[in-house]
Amino acid sequence: MVTGKKTTTAVPQGPQAPFALATPGIRIAPSLLAADFSRLAQQVKLVEDGGADLLHLDVMDGHFVPNISFGPAVIKSLRGRSRLFFDAHLMIAEPRRYVEAFAGAGCDSITFHAEVSDRPQDVIAEIRMHSKSVGVSINPGTDVAVIEDILPLVDIVLVMSVWPGFGGQAFIDDVLPKVERLRELLGDHQRIEIDGGLDEETVERAVSAGADTIVAGSSIFHRPDPVEAMRRLRALADAAEEQRR
Repeated sequence: MVTGKKTTTAVPQGPQAPFALATPGIRIAPSLLAADFSRLAQQVKLVEDGGADLLHLDVMDGHFVPNISFGPAVIKSLRGRSRLFFDAHLMIAEPRRYVEAFAGAGCDSITFHAEVSDRPQDVIAEIRMHSKSVGVSINPGTDVAVIEDILPLVDIVLVMSVWPGFGGQAFIDDVLPKVERLRELLGDHQRIEIDGGLDEETVERAVSAGADTIVAGSSIFHRPDPVEAMRRLRALADAAEEQRR
């Protein structure tokens, strides 16, 4: 019988409790950049159901990095299909200009690059104005000293262990002393994220140095069983963290 009433479906609005960015512990963040773009929604559901903690969103503008990936429209289309914490990594030349768009698309955290901003405090303030978590990222060639003044203002420090702009690169071990230094400087409520070349051969070194949030693209989405790949990465990372403590 037709009642004339329209049935609506609730749209997910970000991560489900009890996810808390400030709680210490290992997190696995599959990178959407390595997913099959012809079936993004299915790939996101696969890793979400398989136990991913965050979804890492690598946004590239063709200026700060040579490639172009995706923007707010794609993220917004996925937001309605997932309750994962959306971790946006803006590899773009003018992050402050686009904060509102990415916040409106449903990102839960927004990370910008220290290399593109002479006034990082202004970018941080803009992100906070939209009630989002704040991250700052440094390239392999950027010293921790560049961001020391703003460390108390951020929730996440993202250390690039490859040069940004391309997926599938080899892990750069030379960044590990920076991770160790950040572990000394940051509080328990702040996360150290590492991105680039993370797989079963490198994840233990990254966690032993102090990283707790593991961004992995090819080593998850390019494996025959992405869920098993995540499980293996988490087991190795958990063991390395336990040994470090």
